[in-house]
Amino acid sequence: MTIYDYHIPKELLVAFSIIFSVLIACSVTFRIWHYRTKKDFQKELIVRVNSWWKIVVGVALVTLGPKWLGVILIAYVSFVALREMMSIGRLRSSDRLAMLFCYLAIPVQYYLIYLGNLYGFLIFIPLIMFATIAIVLVLTGDTELIGRSMSVLPAMLMLTVFFLSHLAFLYNVPTAPNTAGSGRLILYLVGLTAFNDVFQFTCGKLFGKRKILPKISPNKTWEGFIGGILLTATTAWAIQRLTPLNGWQSFVMGLSIGIVGFLGDVLISAIKRDLKLKDTSDLIPGHGGAMDRLDSIVFTAPLFFHLLLLFLK
Repeated sequence: MTIYDYHIPKELLVAFSIIFSVLIACSVTFRIWHYRTKKDFQKELIVRVNSWWKIVVGVALVTLGPKWLGVILIAYVSFVALREMMSIGRLRSSDRLAMLFCYLAIPVQYYLIYLGNLYGFLIFIPLIMFATIAIVLVLTGDTELIGRSMSVLPAMLMLTVFFLSHLAFLYNVPTAPNTAGSGRLILYLVGLTAFNDVFQFTCGKLFGKRKILPKISPNKTWEGFIGGILLTATTAWAIQRLTPLNGWQSFVMGLSIGIVGFLGDVLISAIKRDLKLKDTSDLIPGHGGAMDRLDSIVFTAPLFFHLLLLFLK
């Protein structure tokens, strides 16, 4: 598998110039507005924009920087997300050794990515770590609720490390000449996932009447879902130059990201409802925790990765 030779594509520079210009305009506008009228909701807008600054800077470093930096940054995000899930997971004290093994799996998984070892990347967590966690839990000698821990810990590791690490393996995806490098692929995926959330939210607010899953996410409607995925598919088609995909492949990719992004969102919502939580943490002011922001992309990343490989065959 060919490893992408690092350089900054022109499309990325243009994209981030637009993004940072919008953020600067929002920051200046909201601060002037708050200075003049002193409304509480304006403070919330400023807090949210400040959080978006941090998120966008992180994405910029991942997409514009060299491979080693991107792999390290995404590995750190996996660590934060795993720690967050473990903090709310109601695990037993006897699970601590298995939890340590979960944390140690992060550098191994991302080192395999850095090496471009696709086989090791695909089997390490689903196969080796799944068996390792079960064995470690048995060796502790505590059988009370051991079945729950054998289920919960691998699920956490899959969501926060294995699924998310597909984003980093995009650095190793071979692309057609003169079409896309890893940075553009990552921006394409992250951008479409974020747009999908915005599109579904906006369409739901404007046209939503029929609820999809009222007991899990009462604000989500069929109108928001359908409108969101269609707009995401159209956006994917419009920005296909960031990828080696053709028009119909980009449209299918957008539809798939829209559907799977929705499913990731409601899955994390279901977990939070079970645990009686509004957010997974208060890590990002105005946005909640890491998993509140990663709920969609932990599912769209593996989908995008494997669908992209299928299309590139």
